Amino acid sequence: MTIDNDFARLSDFEPMDAELRAIRQHLHAHPELSFEETETARFVAEKLEGWGYEVTRNVGGNGVVARMTQGAGKKSIAIRADMDALPITEQTGKPYASQVPGKMHACGHDGHTTVLLGAAEYLARTRKFNGTVNLIFQPAEEAGGFSGAQAMIEDGLFERFPFDAIFGLHNHPGAPEGSWLMRSGPLMAAADTVEIRITGKGGHASRPHLTIDPVVVACNLVVSLQSVISRNVDPTQTAVVTVGAIHAGEVANVIPESASMLLTVRSFDPKVREILEKRIRALTTSLVEGFGATVEIDYAYGNPVVVNSEKETEFARMVAEELVGEGNVALCPLIPGSEDFSHFLQHKPGSFLRLGNGMNSAILHSAKYDFADDSLTAGAAMWARLTERYLDA
Repeated sequence: MTIDNDFARLSDFEPMDAELRAIRQHLHAHPELSFEETETARFVAEKLEGWGYEVTRNVGGNGVVARMTQGAGKKSIAIRADMDALPITEQTGKPYASQVPGKMHACGHDGHTTVLLGAAEYLARTRKFNGTVNLIFQPAEEAGGFSGAQAMIEDGLFERFPFDAIFGLHNHPGAPEGSWLMRSGPLMAAADTVEIRITGKGGHASRPHLTIDPVVVACNLVVSLQSVISRNVDPTQTAVVTVGAIHAGEVANVIPESASMLLTVRSFDPKVREILEKRIRALTTSLVEGFGATVEIDYAYGNPVVVNSEKETEFARMVAEELVGEGNVALCPLIPGSEDFSHFLQHKPGSFLRLGNGMNSAILHSAKYDFADDSLTAGAAMWARLTERYLDA
């Protein structure tokens, strides 16, 4: 492949490596939870303003949008990074570990933010693009339910900062630092949450015949729910139903009045998503009523499926191969985790990419996880080159 060196290269970012590491480690040491990212947003906005961007703060909460136009090009691109941390107590032992008890960047959003800041500085300094770039620093990706992406969209993101396509990334433990994984079409799962409340008839544990035991009902339901996937979903499709929590009773000698369960339901296809809801509702109702108990079901749809546009994903693959070589770009497997970037992709074409975080990286949301600083320059260079190439086309 012939590589056009008029666009951003990895070598252009090598002098920035120490600065990017310092930024990332500063953010890592000062984590903020979803919708609480005030200091992170301030830090980001001040840097962007210093580089000459038109910066809008407080978009959808603590969201920051930086906009810059160069040349006469009519095209416009958006690149998004998330900023929030998780309620986890860090166990990395790193010198820059979280200084906030019970909070840490256990998903790498400190790295995602730093990567986009690195690209922002380069693009503002070199001005080698022809069109408009929108840099979206999003709050509350981890919020669940109503997330930061939805909040920014409701606050007029598309109308106030128009763009033609949007790109984003997430780090990927288990892939080499600086490598890229991508996939056209469905990439990450829809994630729904189900709360089931079973009401029976409590009583003395020695007289179960006088009760309707909700614990027995709940245990039977857990086993029966495993048939939802195996007997209702096409074997060529991928889906998950997991019971993550069961709560009932407090002592050994009392049959409780009620039991509650929490489920997570994952799918990669809208039709499968509908089937799962229908079967979970029907199976739960019939089984519980069969025991003589009653049930309430709250079925909450979370993030939809991340569906990458074919054209934009192929474009990103080409740029990545130019940047790091074909051997460092791979097909991404389906990922059963969810991402609120999916809300952007429901409205705009684009692609969500995965950046390698190291073969020995701890898993995401682990207390021992840390973003790989060796991937920072590769991420920043990718966003810079992709912006230049997209606006040059």
